[in-house]
Amino acid sequence: MNHLCAALLIVAVSATTTVQSQPFVKGSNVVSAGIGFGSSFGGFTTSSETPGLSVQYEKGMWAIDGPGIISLGGYVGYKSFKHSNQYTAQYTYNQKWSYTIIGVRSAYHYNGIKSDEFDVYGGLMLSYNILSYSYQDNNPSGVKFNSGSFGSAMGFSIYFGGRYFFAKNFAAQAELGYGVNFLNLGLAYKF
Repeated sequence: MNHLCAALLIVAVSATTTVQSQPFVKGSNVVSAGIGFGSSFGGFTTSSETPGLSVQYEKGMWAIDGPGIISLGGYVGYKSFKHSNQYTAQYTYNQKWSYTIIGVRSAYHYNGIKSDEFDVYGGLMLSYNILSYSYQDNNPSGVKFNSGSFGSAMGFSIYFGGRYFFAKNFAAQAELGYGVNFLNLGLAYKF
């Protein structure tokens, strides 16, 4: 993860301000999907978990001096953990936590890189983080726990990322920040 941060920083610092054709300009639309690693959401060492999955959309909205473009878009991410245990010879229980994040994002895309293959950006996201919890056991005399949405709240995060366009409209993408995961790797399509 530290190598990715260093690579993105080197690309941004070594770039000149001479702009050629850029991969992200005013009016650009990008849809991306990714799988994530590392998470601030809880879990157990004995639990099973889904990978963090996310889908994003953004549109280049405003060209600004600097050089750069400010985008506006949306984000949806999902991750879940499941924990099962046996507390007597006969009785077991299952718990599941599902996290869904729905957000509005805006980013600054630096267009001073002398290449039409790289898109480096950083931004902010305002989100609603939904936690859904469920509990089941087979103990007929045990205490039952409620299921439902607990701990859902508004969230605010910062993120940094980069895309490498290996074809005119397709890119590999890496992003660091708070979503369903700290590191998100995926593919992006520009139209």
